[in-house]
Amino acid sequence: MTNQQSNRFFFNVDWITILIYIALCTVGYVNIYASVHNTTDTSVFNFGSNYGKQLIYVIAGLVLGFSILLLDAKFFSVFSPIVYGVTVLLLIIVLVVGRNVGGNQAWISLGGGFRLQPSEFAKFGTALLLARYISSFSPKFRDLKSIAFAGLIMGIPLVLIMLQPDAGSALVFLAFMFPMYREGLSGYFLLIFLGMIVLFVADFLVPLKVLIPTILLIGGFFVYQNKRKQKVMFSAILVTIIAIAYLFVVKLAYEKVLKPHQRTRIELILGLKIDPKGVGYNVIQSKIAIGSGQLTGRGFLQGTQTKYGYVPAQSTDFIFSTIGEEWGFVGCFVVIGLFLFLLLRLINLAERQRSTFSRVYGYCVASILFFHVFINIGMAIGIVPVIGIPLPFISYGGSSLWSFTILLFIFLKLDSNRMGFI
Repeated sequence: MTNQQSNRFFFNVDWITILIYIALCTVGYVNIYASVHNTTDTSVFNFGSNYGKQLIYVIAGLVLGFSILLLDAKFFSVFSPIVYGVTVLLLIIVLVVGRNVGGNQAWISLGGGFRLQPSEFAKFGTALLLARYISSFSPKFRDLKSIAFAGLIMGIPLVLIMLQPDAGSALVFLAFMFPMYREGLSGYFLLIFLGMIVLFVADFLVPLKVLIPTILLIGGFFVYQNKRKQKVMFSAILVTIIAIAYLFVVKLAYEKVLKPHQRTRIELILGLKIDPKGVGYNVIQSKIAIGSGQLTGRGFLQGTQTKYGYVPAQSTDFIFSTIGEEWGFVGCFVVIGLFLFLLLRLINLAERQRSTFSRVYGYCVASILFFHVFINIGMAIGIVPVIGIPLPFISYGGSSLWSFTILLFIFLKLDSNRMGFI
């Protein structure tokens, strides 16, 4: 790299986003240390502990991120099918030789206590290929063919992850609907998605003998109102039939596909079941921890819920409870503010791209991060079901940290080269 290229590299890279990334990684390390800390081990460099390993992951992540910035920006577009293929292959391999952890066969053991979770890396592989497809063929997502092809790109890793089975990681792939919406997907599809969620919840709260006649009544009303518009009338009839069929599919999937603990989590969040000593224990303890922090928190290493291990998975899925207890509302506000600033900045950067590939990829990054942040914090405060996905850059784990790092730094590289990558 020449001096001129080096200066241009440092000038064009969005250092504000990198500083936010470093800040979030630092918050993660400090709170992982707090969540597993014990008085007999005061060293912050105990590499046999979770926080020691996380420090290695952070340093390796920084090396990985800056290595990505040194690559040619066109590499990611040209080799996106290969990257996608490799991540799909890893998802197939994990189903054959993967290690079962917590009921999910989602890990490949690397030895020395280190494991790789392919589902985390499938996210940026899918984002790259989706961006390549949209930039190469310029689909407007007004026809079934283009929607089906994009759905296939998302659906292959989604199905493979469901087979592990890891419903939480699989659901993340629904976030790719938002970049598609930005590129022309009709808002009706988002309304259909919202309607599916509403019907899903209603299927548990309202008896079918009430729900089905209600749907038929609404559908009949639209048919009657549009009896002179055959196309609209046909659509109303089709949507009514699909909605009723969907209710039965939900029931079947709930009873035959979901595991008992997954069913219990759904029942808890909908208020259909109270299980303070079982599956609901995690959420109850997390809410107690966050609430006990009040305005400014109990102080670093002073959280009783954290110190005595009342919250399970506190360094991973429920790391936000440590932030809430020891740093209080102020700490939570700062962390959420950092994420909000990061998401808004990513969207702003995406909109200034000259390349369709870069723009679509940028929206993929923002959508995946938003989904993770919303679901993870929602789990910790009890407003969404516990589906076990990490808080980006903060939760313990090498696979999640490295995958989010790769996801983010690829976009930073694309953005730094936006004037020359069309």
